[in-house]
Amino acid sequence: MTRLITIIALLIVKLLSAQSMSESKMEKALSFWQQSKNEEAKVLFEEVTESDAGNWLPYYYLSLLYTADAFEQRGNQETMKRLLETAQGFQDKANNLQPENAEVLIIQARILTGWILVDPMLYGRQNSADAMYILNKAAELEPENPRVALEKVLFDIGKAKYFGQDVQGFCGELQRTKELFATFKPETALHPDWGREKLAEALAKCNE
Repeated sequence: MTRLITIIALLIVKLLSAQSMSESKMEKALSFWQQSKNEEAKVLFEEVTESDAGNWLPYYYLSLLYTADAFEQRGNQETMKRLLETAQGFQDKANNLQPENAEVLIIQARILTGWILVDPMLYGRQNSADAMYILNKAAELEPENPRVALEKVLFDIGKAKYFGQDVQGFCGELQRTKELFATFKPETALHPDWGREKLAEALAKCNE
């Protein structure tokens, strides 16, 4: 009995130590991201996926980062495709772990939007419908989540621009999103809390 208790205690200590190390790496990865050191952040996030495969957050951040990289390569189809495929690989893991998580859903919608940018004629119709469905589902799950509101209005703005429509009518929705950011508190320091810079850029265009 004493030996069994000792083994259990050692396993618990080992588990807690691994969790502590994963959290430390996550904190450092997020710090790198905030400093725009995205490649360094990716390395650490991938290390966490290897040691803590049941944690959705590193997969989420990797998908987010690779999708952002893809958007920055707009106009370079092959590079965009490669980055979006990489993002989807990590996204699939996050989807499996958190299928009803609004934060996860909006990154899936961003990936679909990325494919529209790769080839609007090929992917536009189906992906637009799928992305809107996903964003609406995310809004139902977390109507007060500022990133959900922001991604939804930015998608609407992008769609309106594509069809040559006026986008000034969306400025009020952006202001509401700003109010949501003002009161939002992430579950922990490791949970998603980004989007304010994107919102500021969108609001600035409303004042041009």
